[in-house]
Amino acid sequence: MKQSVRVPAFAKINLCLHVIGRRPDGYHELRTIFQAISLHDTLELRRTKSSQVTLEIEGAELSAGRDNLVHRAIEAIGGKLDFRGGIHARLVKRIPIARGLGGGSSDAAAAMIAMLRLTGAKLPLSELMEVASGLGADVPFFLFGGRALAVNRGDEIYPLPDAPRRTILVVSPKETGVSTKEAYQWVSEELTKRTEPPKIWGFCALCWSRQGAGVSNDFEGPVFRRHPRLGEIRAGLLQGGAADAALAGSGSAVFGVFRNPARARRTARKFPEDSVFAVQTLSRKEYARALGWRAGG
Repeated sequence: MKQSVRVPAFAKINLCLHVIGRRPDGYHELRTIFQAISLHDTLELRRTKSSQVTLEIEGAELSAGRDNLVHRAIEAIGGKLDFRGGIHARLVKRIPIARGLGGGSSDAAAAMIAMLRLTGAKLPLSELMEVASGLGADVPFFLFGGRALAVNRGDEIYPLPDAPRRTILVVSPKETGVSTKEAYQWVSEELTKRTEPPKIWGFCALCWSRQGAGVSNDFEGPVFRRHPRLGEIRAGLLQGGAADAALAGSGSAVFGVFRNPARARRTARKFPEDSVFAVQTLSRKEYARALGWRAGG
């Protein structure tokens, strides 16, 4: 019986992010393509003799209580498994917080996977997806990794063919934060002015392309107008040789896609005041191997 398990919790970028409109339930209907990248947090779960879940966090000032997604994920899966033991979780943060990179959602999915590995238990994928969706809209993607299409709130996942490996340069500005709630309010204002239907054909073409070329994000217009520095970062990435660049999620991190890793590293020097990460895209197999677990089996 395993006493502890350690797993990475990888970040994501949105190669495309289109907001279709507001749903009757108050959420927004999305069409997005997620791509896992090698930037990651590290989560360790250890059995304890108590019956409690405890959490310690290094590298970020976050609540370690029951409102934390890792804590909630452990309790949710523990309930499904009728697990009655104690768990101590240690989370080492490296993914910048509230930058559109999915760190919290990835930590939650990693906690779910770590619990299954620790206990040796299995649950039907449908149940895992239900738990993941209840924790957050992005969480289901992190059970799969690789490249995937997401629809509805972003919680309905369809794995896509992996694109060629690329170097991703992520720039996380230290002084600029973007509220997700405000970003959705801004993009909602844009939707009321939209006179053309969403460009779904181009979106579908990107979904099935194995080249992974071209990125777009509906949040960029309203966010860049209010935070010009983020638009400047995007321009700097393109000037540095990125094949394309975009806002990560609703921001405020910005990423560039590079075919040449050395050029990415040189471009990183253009942003001395920001947190910069030169990382790689991850295929679904690489993602599963790193986590020691594959969705659906």
